[in-house]
Amino acid sequence: MPARTIVLVACAAHKLARRAPARKLYVSDLFQKSLAYAESLHPDAIYILSAKHGLLPLEQEIEPYNVTLNDMGREARRQWAQGVLAQLGRVADTQHDRFVILAGVKYRSDLTPGLAHVEVPMKGLPIGKQLQWLGEHT
Repeated sequence: MPARTIVLVACAAHKLARRAPARKLYVSDLFQKSLAYAESLHPDAIYILSAKHGLLPLEQEIEPYNVTLNDMGREARRQWAQGVLAQLGRVADTQHDRFVILAGVKYRSDLTPGLAHVEVPMKGLPIGKQLQWLGEHT
Protein backbone atom coordinates (compact mmCIF):
# COMPACT_ATOMS: atom_id res chain seq x y z
CA MET A 1 0.00 0.00 0.00
CA PRO A 2 1.42 3.41 -0.91
CA ALA A 3 2.27 5.78 1.92
CA ARG A 4 -0.43 8.23 2.90
CA THR A 5 -0.09 11.92 3.75
CA ILE A 6 -1.38 12.95 7.16
CA VAL A 7 -1.43 16.55 8.35
CA LEU A 8 -1.29 17.37 12.07
CA VAL A 9 -2.50 20.84 13.08
CA ALA A 10 -1.96 22.28 16.57
CA CYS A 11 -4.98 23.24 18.64
CA ALA A 12 -5.46 26.86 19.70
CA ALA A 13 -6.23 28.77 22.87
CA HIS A 14 -9.07 30.78 21.31
CA LYS A 15 -12.19 28.60 21.24
CA LEU A 16 -15.92 28.89 20.94
CA ALA A 17 -17.72 28.98 24.29
CA ARG A 18 -19.83 25.92 23.44
CA ARG A 19 -19.52 22.30 22.32
CA ALA A 20 -18.68 21.99 18.61
CA PRO A 21 -16.89 19.78 16.09
CA ALA A 22 -13.15 20.20 16.66
CA ARG A 23 -12.60 21.88 13.28
CA LYS A 24 -15.04 24.65 14.34
CA LEU A 25 -14.17 24.87 18.04
CA TYR A 26 -10.78 26.53 17.51
CA VAL A 27 -11.31 30.05 16.20
CA SER A 28 -7.83 31.61 16.16
CA ASP A 29 -6.56 33.06 12.90
CA LEU A 30 -3.50 30.79 12.99
CA PHE A 31 -5.61 27.66 13.45
CA GLN A 32 -8.08 28.62 10.72
CA LYS A 33 -5.31 29.41 8.23
CA SER A 34 -3.37 26.27 9.19
CA LEU A 35 -6.48 24.15 8.61
CA ALA A 36 -7.12 25.83 5.24
CA TYR A 37 -3.51 25.10 4.23
CA ALA A 38 -3.82 21.50 5.46
CA GLU A 39 -6.98 21.03 3.36
CA SER A 40 -5.27 22.56 0.31
CA LEU A 41 -2.74 19.70 0.41
CA HIS A 42 -5.58 17.19 -0.17
CA PRO A 43 -4.06 14.78 2.36
CA ASP A 44 -5.42 11.37 3.23
CA ALA A 45 -6.23 12.62 6.73
CA ILE A 46 -6.04 15.71 8.94
CA TYR A 47 -5.97 15.56 12.73
CA ILE A 48 -5.74 18.20 15.41
CA LEU A 49 -3.04 17.91 18.07
CA SER A 50 -5.03 18.72 21.19
CA ALA A 51 -3.30 19.31 24.50
CA LYS A 52 -6.30 17.76 26.28
CA HIS A 53 -7.47 15.06 23.85
CA GLY A 54 -4.26 14.09 22.03
CA LEU A 55 -5.06 13.18 18.44
CA LEU A 56 -8.42 14.67 17.54
CA PRO A 57 -10.46 13.95 14.39
CA LEU A 58 -11.79 17.13 12.76
CA GLU A 59 -15.45 16.19 13.16
CA GLN A 60 -15.28 14.93 16.76
CA GLU A 61 -17.49 17.09 18.96
CA ILE A 62 -15.79 18.37 22.09
CA GLU A 63 -16.39 20.87 24.85
CA PRO A 64 -14.20 23.96 25.17
CA TYR A 65 -11.23 23.45 27.50
CA ASN A 66 -8.27 25.36 28.83
CA VAL A 67 -5.21 23.10 28.55
CA THR A 68 -2.00 23.87 26.65
CA LEU A 69 1.30 22.08 26.31
CA ASN A 70 2.96 25.46 26.89
CA ASP A 71 1.94 25.18 30.57
CA MET A 72 3.11 21.56 30.94
CA GLY A 73 6.47 20.43 32.20
CA ARG A 74 8.88 18.42 30.09
CA GLU A 75 7.80 15.00 31.40
CA ALA A 76 4.09 15.77 30.96
CA ARG A 77 4.75 16.80 27.33
CA ARG A 78 6.72 13.60 26.76
CA GLN A 79 3.84 11.51 28.13
CA TRP A 80 1.35 13.46 25.98
CA ALA A 81 3.46 12.75 22.88
CA GLN A 82 3.66 9.03 23.71
CA GLY A 83 -0.14 8.98 23.93
CA VAL A 84 -0.46 10.78 20.58
CA LEU A 85 2.00 8.36 18.96
CA ALA A 86 -0.08 5.45 20.26
CA GLN A 87 -3.23 7.07 18.81
CA LEU A 88 -1.44 7.67 15.51
CA GLY A 89 -0.37 4.04 15.44
CA ARG A 90 -4.05 3.05 15.35
CA VAL A 91 -4.92 5.26 12.35
CA ALA A 92 -1.64 5.57 10.42
CA ASP A 93 1.64 3.88 9.64
CA THR A 94 4.16 5.89 11.67
CA GLN A 95 7.09 4.38 9.76
CA HIS A 96 5.83 4.76 6.19
CA ASP A 97 3.24 7.55 6.05
CA ARG A 98 4.26 11.16 5.44
CA PHE A 99 3.40 13.55 8.28
CA VAL A 100 3.13 17.30 7.70
CA ILE A 101 3.13 19.05 11.07
CA LEU A 102 1.69 22.54 11.49
CA ALA A 103 2.53 23.03 15.15
CA GLY A 104 5.03 24.72 17.42
CA VAL A 105 8.07 23.12 18.96
CA LYS A 106 6.37 21.99 22.19
CA TYR A 107 3.68 20.18 20.20
CA ARG A 108 6.07 18.43 17.82
CA SER A 109 9.45 17.92 19.52
CA ASP A 110 8.54 14.65 21.25
CA LEU A 111 6.41 13.42 18.33
CA THR A 112 8.90 13.68 15.49
CA PRO A 113 11.35 11.02 16.79
CA GLY A 114 8.49 8.48 16.55
CA LEU A 115 7.63 9.36 12.93
CA ALA A 116 9.90 8.30 10.07
CA HIS A 117 8.80 10.88 7.46
CA VAL A 118 8.11 14.35 8.83
CA GLU A 119 7.82 17.77 7.20
CA VAL A 120 7.49 21.01 9.18
CA PRO A 121 6.92 23.68 6.54
CA MET A 122 6.90 26.63 8.96
CA LYS A 123 9.73 25.45 11.22
CA GLY A 124 11.46 28.35 12.96
CA LEU A 125 8.95 31.01 11.92
CA PRO A 126 7.41 33.26 14.59
CA ILE A 127 3.59 33.48 14.61
CA GLY A 128 3.41 36.62 12.45
CA LYS A 129 5.63 35.01 9.81
CA GLN A 130 3.59 31.81 10.01
CA LEU A 131 0.43 33.77 9.27
CA GLN A 132 2.18 35.46 6.36
CA TRP A 133 3.49 32.13 5.04
CA LEU A 134 0.04 30.55 5.31
CA GLY A 135 -1.49 33.52 3.48
CA GLU A 136 0.98 33.04 0.64
CA HIS A 137 0.45 29.28 0.41
CA THR A 138 -3.34 29.00 0.48
